[in-house]
Amino acid sequence: MAGNIVTKIDNAVPVRNVIVSVSNKAGLEQFIPALMEVCPGVHFYSTGGTYSSIEKVLGAKAKSVLTQVSDYTGQPETQGGLVKTLDFKIYLGLLTERYNDAHSADLKRTGAIYLDLVVVNLYPFRETIAKAGVTPEEARSNIDIGGPCMIRASAKNFIRVAPLVDPADYSKIVEECGKSGGKLSLQTRFELARKAFRHTAEYDKAIADYLGKTNFSNVKKAYPEVVEG
Repeated sequence: MAGNIVTKIDNAVPVRNVIVSVSNKAGLEQFIPALMEVCPGVHFYSTGGTYSSIEKVLGAKAKSVLTQVSDYTGQPETQGGLVKTLDFKIYLGLLTERYNDAHSADLKRTGAIYLDLVVVNLYPFRETIAKAGVTPEEARSNIDIGGPCMIRASAKNFIRVAPLVDPADYSKIVEECGKSGGKLSLQTRFELARKAFRHTAEYDKAIADYLGKTNFSNVKKAYPEVVEG
């Protein structure tokens, strides 16, 4: 590798470590067990309500294949899940490159691991603002931060990581892993990256459009106590 230009990558990447943090949990009950069947030794890292959902799906098996992100990072989630995945160890796992000695040293120094598959979908911002009478505060609280960051990081590093943002793609991933011995190809990772960046772009546009048409007087009304100073 010269500078930040990567020249050596793997075509097929084994799916061993998967981070799952989803607002829309549809399909997890089929996807998680199916991925376990086709990806030997796979381990899941998850947050909040998603962790609880996966734990329920896996039952007794959860103890050996499922880890709370907070246990992995050593940092507890903040109140209401405000900060869950914005952590140095997470982003080392997402952005490091396989054939970079300095990156390998960073992983070893911090006890971080390569993350191979990122299963993330975002807070329902568009669904929230579509509701009658929604307030600017309700809209603001449904702006996802950690999700888009993980999606963008994994999509940028499609040379090693697969970003999975659409539950409709779960079956395709399981099918490919089943045929390849638990691996995802460069082509699949690239196609998922294109979809991931389109997903975050549309999400950000929805936020920008909403803020653009929201009158500031309505914003101020949303907060009964505005401290002047």
